[in-house]
Amino acid sequence: MKNKEVMETLRKNLIVSCQALEDEPLHSSFIMGRMALAAKEGGAIGIRANTVADITEIKKTVNLPVIGIIKKEYPDSEVYITPTMDEIDALVQSGAEIIALDATLRMRPKAAELNEFFKTVKEKYPKQLFMADISTVEEAENAEKLKFDFIGTTLHGYTENTKNQNIADNDFKFLKDVLNSITVPVIAEGKIDTPEKAKRVLELGVFCVVVGGAITRPQLITKAFSEKIKEV
Repeated sequence: MKNKEVMETLRKNLIVSCQALEDEPLHSSFIMGRMALAAKEGGAIGIRANTVADITEIKKTVNLPVIGIIKKEYPDSEVYITPTMDEIDALVQSGAEIIALDATLRMRPKAAELNEFFKTVKEKYPKQLFMADISTVEEAENAEKLKFDFIGTTLHGYTENTKNQNIADNDFKFLKDVLNSITVPVIAEGKIDTPEKAKRVLELGVFCVVVGGAITRPQLITKAFSEKIKEV
């Protein structure tokens, strides 16, 4: 799928994040492939996936554009979403239409400063689409300067300086601030856990929306029901 076609396919639509880490009950590339199929049947037009194995299986199962990531922890690094060129290389080979990486201003592995790192990435893969996972308006503005193709709110609420913050706070004030600060297509992601929130962010003007755990992590969905029932 060509870049222009990917952009038109994703516009104003739903991407479902199909991920299960090693310590989760659904950890299996086969299961993630079936999860992607279920997402497609439900109306998703894109998938976000972790690891080359899962992306390969998903691409065998559905013909939807994939946002690919590789989560890997390195010593002395706060960054774990596609942190080095090794992960970038692997994702390019996987055929992921979009590659997402941590574009926060936190310490990266191997002392690689973000701006220098991403310039090297773009020089090596000038035709690849890239998504910046950010947590603050400052990081969104920096990602735009670096010429990321998409900017996602993925890490808002998950970094030390945004801890306990939620994208939906104050009618999505953070998201509004991002939209008012940059012109790059914004992908709303992170704690978009109801259909109403997904609808609202699209009304505010995001390019598209990613929903993950509220659809694809049954243990978390069950926990929400279980905890609410205990209030009776």
